[in-house]
Amino acid sequence: MRPTFLEVNLPQLRKNIEAIRSHVTPSKVMAMVKANAYGHGVDGVAPFIEPYIDYFGVAILEEGIHLRELGITKPILVAGGTLPEQLSAFIKYDLILTASSPPLLVSADAAAAAANKKLIAHLKIDTGMERIGVHYYDAARFLEQSLEYKNVEIEGIYTHLANSEEQDLKHARVQLERFLEVLQFYEKRSLPTPMRHVANSGAVLQFPESHLDMVRPGLMLYGVYPVGVSHTVEIAPALTWRSRVVYSKITRPGHPVSYGSLWQAETETRIVTIPCGYADGYFRRMTNQAHVILNGRKYPQVGRICMDQFMVNVGADIAEVGDEVVLLGSGISAYDLAEWTGTNEYEVLTSISTRVPRVYLTE
Repeated sequence: MRPTFLEVNLPQLRKNIEAIRSHVTPSKVMAMVKANAYGHGVDGVAPFIEPYIDYFGVAILEEGIHLRELGITKPILVAGGTLPEQLSAFIKYDLILTASSPPLLVSADAAAAAANKKLIAHLKIDTGMERIGVHYYDAARFLEQSLEYKNVEIEGIYTHLANSEEQDLKHARVQLERFLEVLQFYEKRSLPTPMRHVANSGAVLQFPESHLDMVRPGLMLYGVYPVGVSHTVEIAPALTWRSRVVYSKITRPGHPVSYGSLWQAETETRIVTIPCGYADGYFRRMTNQAHVILNGRKYPQVGRICMDQFMVNVGADIAEVGDEVVLLGSGISAYDLAEWTGTNEYEVLTSISTRVPRVYLTE
């Protein structure tokens, strides 16, 4: 096995889900497993958590197909934009379409009729994200149209919050108000309202009015709080990024380390090499800022981070080939890597390359 790997604690994932479910009951829980389960490895995560959730959510069609090929049987919503030529795959793999426009609904009904099957869809309403979905102020016509098609079953209706992770929820409240106004379409016509869902991780944590019929936790499912959001649900990270020292040597002062000669020791020091680099998602932008945990102590990364390796300065301490190193976890958080990189915790997790093996801890 490669000495650089991710360790994913599956029981901790289950605890996170149980905490979320307890917090939002009676709302259903859609587990967002897009982007390789936020870097945790969907092949190991999805089958394990399936008994504990109600729906799966993915971003693109291929992710939904992959879940079906893994043997997942729970409902799967594809939340991203869809082209008409992709609709036959939704029918073949029993995936839920995000119906985000009138033309897509027309194409969905035709594709389902041609296959002599029903296509399940959730209507997407844009209440202030300006990404995909019909604008809230045009939604009545869209909802009226959705009633016309016999081959498309409108199971749900949803929107996405742009600012649920902010301390000021003013915009999120405006979005929810717009969404609830759209839903009056059904009440006025004495029609059953499709399943309503709005809340992402930020809203699950600090906007209970938005929980409605189902919530869609993503980042928090994996035990990471969005920055600045109230910790109203007790969760913990499920991922630890580990590696091992593959080389250890004494470097003399005046001998620069790595490409570009960006760092050199002022005194004789021990430099160790870690077999991980920016091709693994250990960002080059963290050069001379990152730290790792080695033998229980924190040490600085030095010299430019390479594609496949980086170096750490352990000073006068002893570090030998084979010693374990923690890159993420045990006191180094996704927030730390995000700060060193100039990004957010989402990008940190989803950028960990698939060439880094995932190892799953079970009961």
